[in-house]
Amino acid sequence: MKQRLVDAGFGLGWAMVKRLPEPVARGAFTAAADFVWWRHGGGVRQLEANLRRVLPDADDAAIRRVSRQGMRSYLRYFQEAFRLPVWKRDAIEDGMSIAHYDRLEKASALGKGVIFALPHMGNWDLAGASITVRGYPFTTVAERLKPESLYERFLEYRQSLGMEVLPLTGGDGNTFGTLARRLRQGRLICLLADRDLTRSGIPVDFFGEETRMPAGPAALSLQTGAALIPVTLAYRKKSGIHATLHPVVEIPADGDRKAKIAAMTQGVADAFADGIRGNPEDWHMLQRLWLSDLDAARRARIEGGAE
Repeated sequence: MKQRLVDAGFGLGWAMVKRLPEPVARGAFTAAADFVWWRHGGGVRQLEANLRRVLPDADDAAIRRVSRQGMRSYLRYFQEAFRLPVWKRDAIEDGMSIAHYDRLEKASALGKGVIFALPHMGNWDLAGASITVRGYPFTTVAERLKPESLYERFLEYRQSLGMEVLPLTGGDGNTFGTLARRLRQGRLICLLADRDLTRSGIPVDFFGEETRMPAGPAALSLQTGAALIPVTLAYRKKSGIHATLHPVVEIPADGDRKAKIAAMTQGVADAFADGIRGNPEDWHMLQRLWLSDLDAARRARIEGGAE
């Protein structure tokens, strides 16, 4: 029943929100964000626990202020996602400004493909649509949501924006191989890469504590020679987002494959930390991220490679 309600809610959102005037839609989603923040449920409390790592010198009142901004940013993402299919091409392109755009151009010119690794910041769908209309169609991977009808809605939506979307699970069983082929064709792939609390996640130091992040971006770069570029996003005050293309994470000269992937994933984590520290309100991490936040049993399974 809950899943059907969620699916119906998303369906209503796509059908109705895009027809509302922009100020009305934004006001409604801001009010909803403030209500969720005021209720101070589990997601908001976890967001605040995460923000305390990012802002270690902030007192409780400051954390509350940033978490309120964070919930507004998070709901703004959904408001824009529901409206993005009706944005015109010029509005999509103008909806993102990019710092260090030359890093993409130089890496792409090498012909080995480019990997964008992103945290859950700002509006990654708008960023994806904007980079596509600039002439860089790309491939990404999406979690297979439940119910299946909800996953199909997200799949259709992202494909309508020009993205090739591969399922994280349940596809042909070789998502990594497909991504590698796209890179060898000189294409761009974009991967969300700030959370992987499984046995395959790579241990990294993130804001002074251990967590785990996906091995995929570094492993793909190592296998194909594609440039690995961390990208962080932040909302512009009135409309659109600003993307920062961080320096290419270089492949280490020394070490075995495992050590190189670990070093490169730490490089991605460091770039994410720089971007998140500058715009913590736009980091949409409402889940447990650090191993110290997990219960002892799950932490032991992850560290022992059983999960």
